[in-house]
Amino acid sequence: MNYGELKTLVQQYLECEETTFVDNIDQFVKLAEDDIFRQVQLQDLMKTDTGTTVLNVQNIALPGDFLSIYSVSIKVNGVYQMLLSKDYSFIREVYADDTATGIPRFYAFYDEANLMLGPVPNAAYPVEFNYFFEPTSLTAGGDSGTTWLSENGEQALLFGTVVQGYIYLKGDQDVIAQYTNQYQSALAALKIIAEGRNRKDSYRKSDRRIPV
Repeated sequence: MNYGELKTLVQQYLECEETTFVDNIDQFVKLAEDDIFRQVQLQDLMKTDTGTTVLNVQNIALPGDFLSIYSVSIKVNGVYQMLLSKDYSFIREVYADDTATGIPRFYAFYDEANLMLGPVPNAAYPVEFNYFFEPTSLTAGGDSGTTWLSENGEQALLFGTVVQGYIYLKGDQDVIAQYTNQYQSALAALKIIAEGRNRKDSYRKSDRRIPV
């Protein structure tokens, strides 16, 4: 499904071709995309980037298109070592003396753009980030444009957009509930593919998987 087809379907579902509504469809699409990307971890929207720790500097910058982290590892003497995810308070308590350095074992979110390592790096170590990225919106292209989501998760994208559009129109609550149920069903189907079948052999035991 391309962007033009999506816009047409949204207008047909909601039976509205009013100019202001049509002009706002791109915003409805973006809201739906954001919600889907935050509820479903799509492996097709996962990538790897690299960085380097700095001697005596506890923080390291995240990639610019970062959405959510999956794993972080550092290379020590040519061998990768996985870092364990911890809360900010854990690292602050365990490594309260930020002048004490060592090989990092843990990471926590410092802010939206940086991770905090524990302990503070005692050398420059190569870092590998495996993460989910914020993809380009379907609205960024023309009517013939497509994205992975519009081609593989079209039901979730359609009903997510319809829900946002109907909320904008201040529609009947019962109808909104029906569209929301269809959206949630489409999300569940997408989660089965993304988080169940595709990740049964995941190294991280903390993954929430849907039985398949």
